[in-house]
Amino acid sequence: MHPVRIDVTTASGAYAVLVGPGLASQIGSLLDERRIGRRRFVVTNPLVWRLHGEPIAAALPGAEVIQIPDGERHKHLQTVGRVYDLLVKAQADRGSVIVTVGGGVIGDLAGFVAATFMRGIGLVHVPTTLLAQVDASIGGKVGVNLAAGKNLVGAFYPPLLVVADPRFLGTLPRREFRAGMYEVVKYGMACSETLFTRLQRDRRSLRDAASETLGPLVAECGSIKAAIVSADERESGLRRVLNFGHTAGHAIESVTGYRRFRHGEAVAWGMLVAADVAVARALLADDERAQLSTLIMQLGPLPQVTDLAIGDILDAMQRDKKVTDGALHFVLPTGIGRASVVTDVRVEELTAALRRVGFRA
Repeated sequence: MHPVRIDVTTASGAYAVLVGPGLASQIGSLLDERRIGRRRFVVTNPLVWRLHGEPIAAALPGAEVIQIPDGERHKHLQTVGRVYDLLVKAQADRGSVIVTVGGGVIGDLAGFVAATFMRGIGLVHVPTTLLAQVDASIGGKVGVNLAAGKNLVGAFYPPLLVVADPRFLGTLPRREFRAGMYEVVKYGMACSETLFTRLQRDRRSLRDAASETLGPLVAECGSIKAAIVSADERESGLRRVLNFGHTAGHAIESVTGYRRFRHGEAVAWGMLVAADVAVARALLADDERAQLSTLIMQLGPLPQVTDLAIGDILDAMQRDKKVTDGALHFVLPTGIGRASVVTDVRVEELTAALRRVGFRA
């Protein structure tokens, strides 16, 4: 595919999302063209750096590399403190830029460091997972987890540039790739009937992480998110539909200590819960819920939830950052490609939906 440029324009700043095979090897010249960063610090993890460090290091001569542990369970303030200390030791200053190379955890945590170190330094994302390329790297959300819940500490801090190279996706483990595909399903179900239909039609070819169809898919999801973020940067209205599946999903991650589920897997279960509530309210046709469920299951197996107690999930939902003035903002699908935000979902409804989906009473 030819490189695609997607522009995001918000009150906090405008930036480009570039999508194209081989773009990561040009990251140095892309930053030079835009005069981004006198000093450059790459934040990554050991696994990503083993796979992709050589071309990134060659493209960013002189950049200093900071490696942090891999996994959602390390996305907390202690890791942030470690990165701060390394930046201070290296004498980073306000003219420095952090280049994140990795998935959503790296982007969220290193983005939070960039937003807060010296009250804000430059930030560039080079996402290496499907989930990060289609979602996490776009929109300016950065943050870390607390023991009580996911992303409870964070900020809106837009990057200066996002460079999404689909060639990275060919190295993803099968499970990590599937986790990203569930997030793509979210876009289709909540925002684009055309995308959802194409996912149904092309699901077999899309199961190949090295497929040439993935670049255009990344660009399409990026365009959807860019349009929504440009209209509602701080999630006061329209952007909330992108939280479809995330309320129950975040609760699942929290209850299991961020060790058992990939983020996309938890979101997949969360979408099924939300769709069940929507059907019970007669907002969504049962055959549309069945289409969502079938597509999710056809993409591959999900970790089971039969041993997760409904009460624990409900408690975690009440600690979610989407609770405002005591009301839980919940995204319900109203058709394929459509969703709405409600604030009146009752505990009884959620309990019944969780039970029907398969959680333990």
